[in-house]
Amino acid sequence: MRRFFECALSPGVQAVVLYRLRHWLIGRPFVLRMLLCPFTAIAARRMRWKWGIDIGNSAKIGPGFLIIHYGGIFIAGDVVAGSDLTITHDITLGFSRAKNIQGFPTLGSNVYIAPGAKLAGSISIGNNVRIGANAVVEKNVPDNAVVQARPSLVVTFPGEPEAETARLHSIVQVSHNSAA
Repeated sequence: MRRFFECALSPGVQAVVLYRLRHWLIGRPFVLRMLLCPFTAIAARRMRWKWGIDIGNSAKIGPGFLIIHYGGIFIAGDVVAGSDLTITHDITLGFSRAKNIQGFPTLGSNVYIAPGAKLAGSISIGNNVRIGANAVVEKNVPDNAVVQARPSLVVTFPGEPEAETARLHSIVQVSHNSAA
């Protein structure tokens, strides 16, 4: 019983319950909304301030929504996600103003988003997708894909000769130019 209450009182579970309540209120009678909306708005503000979780109440997220670790979570109001969405800390699902991808992401079912990932724009993420830590996703992702951030490069280390430093800097410059 103690374990149940520990789980129920965790910030991730509270954020999902609050999101579900706020989303449920959207289509309810005016009187009910006027009675409950002030309380849910205060709770949402507290959630944002205390735990860093901001989920737009008009976002459409299917059943099985799970927040594993709280902090730095932002989900915009027009995001659409299928069932079994699992997210971790420091993620953003938001709007992009870039002309070619302007809009909000749409996620399929059974999607896992690792810490630090950012998804922006009118992109479509397929079913059974895993998005790795610190990945910035601005293009559509097919079903059953794994997305990761670019591998890190060693640009300098103690005791290296000057010629090697110059060579490494030219590699970094070439890789940055080819990525653009």
